[in-house]
Amino acid sequence: MKSLYDLNGKVAIVTGASSGLGRGAALAYAEHGVAVACLARRRHLLDELVKEIEAKGGKAIAITCDVTKEEMVKAAVAETIAKFGKIDILLNNAGVAILGDVTVLPLDEWNRGMATNITGIFLMCKYVIPHMKAAKYGKIVNLASVETLLATKSEEMARHMYNASKGAVRGLTVGMAACYSKYGITINSIAPGLFYSEMTANTLFTLEPFMENYRNQCAIGRAGKQEELDGLVLFLSSDASNYITAQNIFIDGGVHNVY
Repeated sequence: MKSLYDLNGKVAIVTGASSGLGRGAALAYAEHGVAVACLARRRHLLDELVKEIEAKGGKAIAITCDVTKEEMVKAAVAETIAKFGKIDILLNNAGVAILGDVTVLPLDEWNRGMATNITGIFLMCKYVIPHMKAAKYGKIVNLASVETLLATKSEEMARHMYNASKGAVRGLTVGMAACYSKYGITINSIAPGLFYSEMTANTLFTLEPFMENYRNQCAIGRAGKQEELDGLVLFLSSDASNYITAQNIFIDGGVHNVY
């Protein structure tokens, strides 16, 4: 009997795969028998990732793609289909965190953040979902954030664009899940707390007052580790999660439940 957790032979697209949580997830997929299309803007980092996956016996391709550009997204999906013949899993991980409250944030920075964090998911789903509908199967996992629920009172640390865009991820996830479940497609978002990544290493992790407050508020008392995120991603990408859709699952060490 095939295990509900078995991902062997599946095909996944991972956006934002060149670093951080996306890179880690691509490696985790490959280790579990998934062929991975690794998408990001920085091709040299994708090439390094693919070499690492192939050196371990996995299958992967690197595709240069800016998820805010519709033609690049369309081409990336077509290339994945041409190479692997199908798309079973879509992990929408690409994202940016831009500091600034609404009184000081430049409009172009607001637009840049929204384009990556929410329009990018819209575009990926626009071109992936038709293939999943035809196959009557699909697993879509969108990266939201604990900041769909939490925010800071500090104007210096305000991330209003990030709060808004990740809240929009939650809304888009629910809306799509309601429409496409009849095609065997489950769509969920996950809401990470603080994890070490390229994006956070030189920002939040350098701010000791922030880190101290996070550790105090977090039930587990520390930031998350890559492998602690991978388990949830793999679960939501497997048939073990077939009755789970339209959910926003927090993976934050309990930070949003402790005060």
